[in-house]
Amino acid sequence: MSAPDAVVVGAGPNGLVAANVLADAGWRVVVLEAQDEPGGAVRSDRGVHPDYVHDLFSAFYPLAAASPVLRALRLEDQGLRWAHAPTVVAHPLSDGRCAVLSRDPRETAASLAGFAGPDGDAWERLYEQWGRLGDDLVGCLFTPFPPVRSGLRLVARTGPAEALRLARTLLLPARRFGEEHFVGEGGRLLIAGNALHADLGPESALGGGFGWLMSMLGQAHGFPVPVGGAAALTRALVRRLQARGGAVHCRRTVSEVVVRGGRAVAVRTEDGGEVPALRAVFADVPATVLYGRLVAPEHLPGRLLEDLRRFHWDLATVKIDWALSHPIPWTAEGARGAGTVHVTEGVDELTRFAAQLATGRVPDVPFTVLGQMTTADATRSPAGTESAWGYTHVPQEIRGDAGGDGLRGRWDEREKAVVAARVEAGIERLAPGFRSSVLDRRVLAPPDLERMNAALVGGAVNQGTTSLHQQLVFRPVPGTGRPGTPVRGLYLASATAHPGGGVHGAPGANAARAALRMPRPPRSTRRLRPRPFR
Repeated sequence: MSAPDAVVVGAGPNGLVAANVLADAGWRVVVLEAQDEPGGAVRSDRGVHPDYVHDLFSAFYPLAAASPVLRALRLEDQGLRWAHAPTVVAHPLSDGRCAVLSRDPRETAASLAGFAGPDGDAWERLYEQWGRLGDDLVGCLFTPFPPVRSGLRLVARTGPAEALRLARTLLLPARRFGEEHFVGEGGRLLIAGNALHADLGPESALGGGFGWLMSMLGQAHGFPVPVGGAAALTRALVRRLQARGGAVHCRRTVSEVVVRGGRAVAVRTEDGGEVPALRAVFADVPATVLYGRLVAPEHLPGRLLEDLRRFHWDLATVKIDWALSHPIPWTAEGARGAGTVHVTEGVDELTRFAAQLATGRVPDVPFTVLGQMTTADATRSPAGTESAWGYTHVPQEIRGDAGGDGLRGRWDEREKAVVAARVEAGIERLAPGFRSSVLDRRVLAPPDLERMNAALVGGAVNQGTTSLHQQLVFRPVPGTGRPGTPVRGLYLASATAHPGGGVHGAPGANAARAALRMPRPPRSTRRLRPRPFR
């Protein structure tokens, strides 16, 4: 084939989005993926039980539903269909009460009023505020920093004084946000539980803003799932790219970005091939991999390499998939129709969980985010059954075990079974009889996740903490918050770039658009004699 204009390293969602945006502009694009199949953290299989579909990593996609990037690609034209559970999120308690987030704001308000009468009105006020400001807030999130257009519109809608109040609210920890807006526990649980989707504990700055963002996205868009499994989203991205002349090659591990004259001009693969890039190279890999392995250090500033040594990964993850003979028998009726269920007793227990993680101990009572996939999409398992998963966090560096079982992070079968038993005990407490419904189970520890997707370093599913000190101009290191790199023609297109983790495509789209704004490189930099690439 003729030399491509762009080579994209990694066929995760951001790499595939970047490739599609470039192909739309008429570029010839090749995507190289080390794994046997494309998708990165957006993949599914039948590895637990042949009759059950399980998503290997990510599963629910509120950010994809809200993303202007993905909406613009019109993936429904490629066969992608979305499904919703009857309700979005539930947070049941052992006394039978249950906070429920529904796509109908009146139902959500009624659920929270059951905890404290004024909280229904409080929720409706927060949702009304989102209705006025949400589009601009999403615009600020998904565009390169600084988000000039969306930011100016936001200030114009609110005025400078209210914009400052909004900024303060967004920076609040989840506990404080809940205390300022809700009298009862229901609303506080929804905010704090959703904040922990991004490893932000109840006392972490920005947790309140993120918990509010996720709650409002769920209220406005739901937590939709691709019909048939997460891989359906990946297949739609690949089909769209191929229809525009792009190509995806799996089992092609890139070992080096070739730099000549200060510009990225090609990539080398482990099989010895060299693939030229006439205009740009895009890296849908963690920044630590790009700068630590793929680009030779002589092409990089020493300060960048020093800053990367301080890169802060998010928490490690243990994920459990279950094939269940029947739906989970929650005591709280409100949890039975929810696609996502938060399993913990209250905000104080979330703080205890976060404190154990912060001190390097494996929690004795895990906080679990649980997905009821057949409840959301009936194609995932036979009628009357449930395809379910749950994940919890563990420290990246384990210094002790709060549960007394001597866990040390070896992640052998015994250690995986201990964590799975703790997770299942929490579910059983709220749904007696759950364990008896388990037909088959798969436990994925941090090394398993990284083996299946090298971007999930140490089992970190967000490619770096969402904490304030590593957002905006601090992501991945202090700089501009933009996708350009010190090497001309090389762009960081992964979730280690702003705005970070989640399946929304913004890092890939931002990188592609940055390259499209650059002039075509001089012809002299494109005279390469690579090995033939097939």
